[in-house]
Amino acid sequence: MNLYFRLFWLFIWRVRHCNSIGFLGTSRIAYRALPLDCDINLHVTNSRYPAFMDLARTYMLAEMGFLKRFIKLKWMPIVNAAEFTYIKDIKPFTKFEIETKLVGWDEKYFYIEQKFVSENKLHCIVHVRGVFVCKGKQVPIDTMVKEVNFEGPAPELPPEVVKWKEFLQLKKERNM
Repeated sequence: MNLYFRLFWLFIWRVRHCNSIGFLGTSRIAYRALPLDCDINLHVTNSRYPAFMDLARTYMLAEMGFLKRFIKLKWMPIVNAAEFTYIKDIKPFTKFEIETKLVGWDEKYFYIEQKFVSENKLHCIVHVRGVFVCKGKQVPIDTMVKEVNFEGPAPELPPEVVKWKEFLQLKKERNM
């Protein structure tokens, strides 16, 4: 239930009072780990991280100034793959930020890096690969880039994302 409240709060208040960032800027949104976010080990449960990340990516689109436009176009973001590295647990009542940044794209997917940080401590780093879909079809990356008026080449993907892409391709080939 607290995630519905956070989603409601995000749309009603936060997106109306958010900062403005560039297309390749870093978005930051703060949360506090509530007891309902935690598991029996008294830290934020692994299943809560993706839910927080969904909220943070939505907020990033609002800070970029594209959320309303993408909703109007009926573009829905879809996560294709994600990889998590948990470094330090987040204890109950800890205030933390999620830093979200578009790190690049290729011919089919966009890649986002999300970090959970508090008081200069890195708790978790996640890479997300995704697409936008409209009416059941993928929105081409070139169309998305044109819609946001980005000019110039795609940024070079970080080496860890390049290796992850290779791993995902290998996984796909071995299981087809």
